[in-house]
Amino acid sequence: MQDIEPYYNWRHLYTAEEDPLSPFYKREYSEFEYSQTIYNYYIHPQWDDFGSRTLYMKLLMADYENGFAIIELIGEWNDAIENDIMTIRREVTDHLYAKGISKFVLIAENVLNFHSSDDSYYEDWREQLSDEGGWVAVVDLPGQSQYDFVRAGLPRFVSLIELAQWRTMKPEAVIQAVEDRIS
Repeated sequence: MQDIEPYYNWRHLYTAEEDPLSPFYKREYSEFEYSQTIYNYYIHPQWDDFGSRTLYMKLLMADYENGFAIIELIGEWNDAIENDIMTIRREVTDHLYAKGISKFVLIAENVLNFHSSDDSYYEDWREQLSDEGGWVAVVDLPGQSQYDFVRAGLPRFVSLIELAQWRTMKPEAVIQAVEDRIS
């Protein structure tokens, strides 16, 4: 797991640690010191801790003018024990929403497991964003995690999208492709 880096080919366009509106503003990273773990497995130091013990993220792009954010996730998304959706909302997405972002793409190809709980945070999130014409899409969630996500009924509130080629696209093209699939 320590070899899985957050996607870095958009860093010439955006870096969260240099964005004064980002919840990760002025964050410093080490390329050599591995200190964060998911179940005793070290992860690459470029991933951001946002308060979950089992899930980390990287804000790859925040475009305040066009109202979208692309976030990459790694680890175990655990709403049952850790209430990760509440933590994501309070520590990251609500902060971005207050700055004008209403469209969220969560790249989830490195989410190894998903454990559901109450769907009220998802329902509330959808209601909040739909007032602004926004949405949430989870992209490339692995099959085993997607099964649990669907079984919990969460696609009523969050779109599940397959977009395997997202790395070859520019951020605006990712948003457009997701919007096309949602509508």
